[in-house]
Amino acid sequence: MDRFSGYLRVEYWRQKIQNSSPIEVEDSITLRVLVSALVIIGIVATDVAAEATFSFWAVPLSMVGGIWSYYRRNHKNVAAKFCIAIGMLLALGGFFGRLIGELNDTRLLLAELLIQLQVLHSFDMPRRKDLGYSIVIGLILLGVAATLSQTLAFAPVLLLFLAFALPTLALDYRSRLGLEPLAFKKQQSQKKDIKAFNLKFIFVNFSIILAIGLAIFAVLPRVPGYGLRTFPVSSPIDVKGDFTGRKIVNPGYVRSGNNNGQGSSNGDENSTGATGDRQEVDDNFYYGFNTKIDQTLRGEMKPKVVMRVRSQAEGFWRVLAFDRYTGNGWEISRNDQVKRLKRSPFSYQTFLERPLIIGKTKEVVQTYTLVSELPNLIPAMSYPKEIYFPTPMIAVDTEGGLRAPVGLSKGLTYTVLSEVPYRDRTLLSKAPDKYPNNIKNYYLQVPANISDKVKQLTEKILADYNRQRVGKTEKNLSSPYETALYLAQYLKQNYIVPKNFIEAPILNDDDDLVEAFLFKNKGGLPDQFSTVLTVMLRSIGIPARLVAGFSPGDFNPFTGMYVVRNTDAYAMTEVYFPKYGWFAFDPIPSHPLIPPSIEEIQTFSVLRQFWNWIAGWLPSPVTGFLNGIFGNVLSAVTRFISWFFSLFSQGIFGIVSGLTLLTSVSLFCWLGWDKWKKWRYRQFLGKLQPMERLYRQMLQWNAQKGLTKHPAQTPLEYARVLNEHNSVTTAEVIEEISQAYVSWRYGKNPPDISSLRQKWQQIRNTAKN
Repeated sequence: MDRFSGYLRVEYWRQKIQNSSPIEVEDSITLRVLVSALVIIGIVATDVAAEATFSFWAVPLSMVGGIWSYYRRNHKNVAAKFCIAIGMLLALGGFFGRLIGELNDTRLLLAELLIQLQVLHSFDMPRRKDLGYSIVIGLILLGVAATLSQTLAFAPVLLLFLAFALPTLALDYRSRLGLEPLAFKKQQSQKKDIKAFNLKFIFVNFSIILAIGLAIFAVLPRVPGYGLRTFPVSSPIDVKGDFTGRKIVNPGYVRSGNNNGQGSSNGDENSTGATGDRQEVDDNFYYGFNTKIDQTLRGEMKPKVVMRVRSQAEGFWRVLAFDRYTGNGWEISRNDQVKRLKRSPFSYQTFLERPLIIGKTKEVVQTYTLVSELPNLIPAMSYPKEIYFPTPMIAVDTEGGLRAPVGLSKGLTYTVLSEVPYRDRTLLSKAPDKYPNNIKNYYLQVPANISDKVKQLTEKILADYNRQRVGKTEKNLSSPYETALYLAQYLKQNYIVPKNFIEAPILNDDDDLVEAFLFKNKGGLPDQFSTVLTVMLRSIGIPARLVAGFSPGDFNPFTGMYVVRNTDAYAMTEVYFPKYGWFAFDPIPSHPLIPPSIEEIQTFSVLRQFWNWIAGWLPSPVTGFLNGIFGNVLSAVTRFISWFFSLFSQGIFGIVSGLTLLTSVSLFCWLGWDKWKKWRYRQFLGKLQPMERLYRQMLQWNAQKGLTKHPAQTPLEYARVLNEHNSVTTAEVIEEISQAYVSWRYGKNPPDISSLRQKWQQIRNTAKN
């Protein structure tokens, strides 16, 4: 009992701490400065990637902590350690408080906690081991920044980290071996000279590492995948007022006499921008994101980035669709039938109704980050089934468009899971042409004043095509799919887009857009092509509607993001196929006839872009030949990768097969690598001088027995170590070879190589027996 009570006395612990053995401290100022630099770069990288400044305070505090830690490295610092422990507990408590209060992506929260712990840790780094912890923390912060980064602004920070990491690792290695410290310039101390860094060596290694890293990055397959089911979402957004879902807030539309750019629409005519003095589209916001649009407006937008998208597949970022043609544009006729959906207060996840389609589908995960303001319409790939959005509710209109209670502001992040159908031309061509009433009632509407005229022209175009195919191998246009495909191609080839909006034809108030396009102007603005195709299909009994959204944008292989601009917004035609759903056709000239689909992946995107640059310098025949070879190889590799990963989704048998295949391939690769290394080593030995070759063979023989020579050991020191692990005869031969090697290398004395080789061969033969 007395002994236990003694443990509780403060005096007991104070004496125990004072009597503890002193720790081995790290005295290298250069190493400490470089370690602090790595940590600061990691902190800055996190801020750069997150596009924030929440950790800027940590930079000066880390510097102060590093300086204080150096001057107090030989002291116990008991009080400071207690304060650091209390600070870490407070930081941990704050982390858990924020974690419970926010359902947000936890990467930033964890990074903030790590930064706070590192700042506290910087005040207590007496040993080399403590500096090693800081190096690891800097590397972790850089990794977090890499996962958060959406732009190339992270690249310079990464290169800077590598530039500081190389001399840091060199100093750390020398410290572990107990060698003299290094500085960037040769210094003279009281006891010894401090050697300078070999900056040329560091620069060469930096260049080699960078070149190898870029080469690996170029050929590394970009297999799409979201292994985790916790998706990035912004912090919760409170919604004030009653959200009906019928109102669209588009800053590009203004009411009559109001030019502040803060307009909205709930379907009334005055809010569309189609009346009054407004005759041009807004130069920042796409005109087509509203409940009612006027496609006779003129003007063009100034390009600017509006969002960045990380997606498992390239696609059309669909925003909304229209079912009623008005003669000069479109409107959503059932805007009052919007359905509101509420999510659970404990999750961002909202489930959406899935259509009844029988075709093969694929789940595609997309994460959207807004760079500038957009209307309260939520872009997503077709057929979304789940959405992770920060507002407590969203709305879905009758055309499958998603709406938010508030406008999409800069910095907003959300994730959508879509069940995208595969586009099988054979199956779609065989789709029945009997449509349900709810489709015929809304998607066959054509104004009576142009219906017959458009129908006659459409039937004439199709009849001319069928007449030209008589006696040829091509089939007639007997299915809605082939009809839509041909009409889209026909519009591309036979009608023109004006060079700029100034040359665009001006329509009178009583002109119908489609009629003027087909019979008067022989062309029009890009979106008008989609309107014309939609009306032409409707006129011959094929259900169609106009859909507006964004093209994929520019894919950045360095960030894995699609960079989408406001000028990427456009409209195209969606056609309904019973049992298979809606599929899009793009009749706009210079656009692909079929929009990007889930079959198109970016597995080797960087390598493809590099090859396109090389191909620009080669003659066309050579480019065509190499394109064929590389295309087949990349296609085969992509198909194999897709097939391999598909095994793990085929139940227990598929998983076992995949693991067996992976194990077999790994085994053969390892055997091949081992054989190749031995062959390379034999080639290397063959180029050496006889004495050098014999000595290295002796080193390898001992290394295979687990007696590897340390780089800091001299040949004679290593020979003395081997004397303790070999027989007397073997030790004598090793000693003789080592002496001969030192005498030959440093004394230029010729050895008796034949005698030494004979003795060594006897030792090897004896060991085998």
